[in-house]
Amino acid sequence: MNRNNLQVVAIVALVLALVGGGVAWWLHYYERVEESVDLPRSGEARTNPLYVLKLALRADGAQAEARPSLQRDSHRLGERDTVLLYNDPRTLSRDEGRALLDWVDKGGHLLVRTPPPGPFATNTVVPVLSQLDVIPALASATCAGWDVPGPDKRVKDPHVEFCNGRRFRALGTGGAPVLDWGDERGSVYMRLAHGRGYVDVLSDFDFLDNDSLKDAPHIVLARQLLAPNYRAGTVHLIYAADMPSFWWTLLRHSWMAWAPLLLALLAWLWRRAQRFGPALPAPASERRSLLEHVVASGEHVYRYGYAHLLHEAVRNAFLARLRRRDPHAAAIGGEAQVVLLSERFSVPPAEIRDALSTPIARDHAAFRSRIATLVRLRNQL
Repeated sequence: MNRNNLQVVAIVALVLALVGGGVAWWLHYYERVEESVDLPRSGEARTNPLYVLKLALRADGAQAEARPSLQRDSHRLGERDTVLLYNDPRTLSRDEGRALLDWVDKGGHLLVRTPPPGPFATNTVVPVLSQLDVIPALASATCAGWDVPGPDKRVKDPHVEFCNGRRFRALGTGGAPVLDWGDERGSVYMRLAHGRGYVDVLSDFDFLDNDSLKDAPHIVLARQLLAPNYRAGTVHLIYAADMPSFWWTLLRHSWMAWAPLLLALLAWLWRRAQRFGPALPAPASERRSLLEHVVASGEHVYRYGYAHLLHEAVRNAFLARLRRRDPHAAAIGGEAQVVLLSERFSVPPAEIRDALSTPIARDHAAFRSRIATLVRLRNQL
């Protein structure tokens, strides 16, 4: 074996050793692990903040429905149903508030919140709340403690609730308070008896949304709120679908489509746009176009009494095209030719006879009429 072959064998052996070592190292240190990745929400879970609450109620054997608005015409409320108005009660009309209280009087259970923090006038009429003589407070929101003891009767994780809500006060004329949770700053929760049903007024419902309901204190509080008619009827979860506008969604999530189209449109407009270069010098005053020369020559001939020559030139042009298109009509001549042309062009014979005859000198109207007729007939051939 010569020297070159030994070098090739050595190189191949070295490469195989490196590959084998890499594979052995990979198999020794490689470890298969599982990783959970939270996918973005889609469908109802994206638009319905009470979607988890609806699934939890159904899993617990209760009937639950969720929809963006009340829709009392298409969804009739039973006497033992529960309605939770998650959104701002100011979105209701007075008639809807009055109808809800009439339904509560028959045994329904209504849960409603106060208007969220922000500009609020004391004389603002809030459906349901104004009819129950519940007055939302003007002061800023303050938290309320909510501690749920564990199995060992000790509180491990103190909680606070209603930090983003507006407290309220009840005048006591709209119903008898069954439960009241508050202090001198106002109430954060109150259950009012109204006829055979109940109305629960809360500062906010933040603890019921999809991200908060996983905490044990929130689950306990939600179960206590729904206690009056729990499993006795359907729980109607009314939320306000905070959907962005179509144009904002298109602008934010579909830029991969509209950005190239916009660039293509701008490029097309740039290509088709008029370019403004340097100003061209004005043409010399002595230059004339061919048409101007022809017009000037005709006016000169006509002015000096040679109109018959112009008429003869136009008539010869007409007859020349007539010989090419209809040799028979051009060859017969005389009155027979006039009759034949009259039938072909649907023109009175007298008009054709005048057009073919030479006009009287200085008869401007006759000259213009004959020239116009000959040009029209020539264009129709």
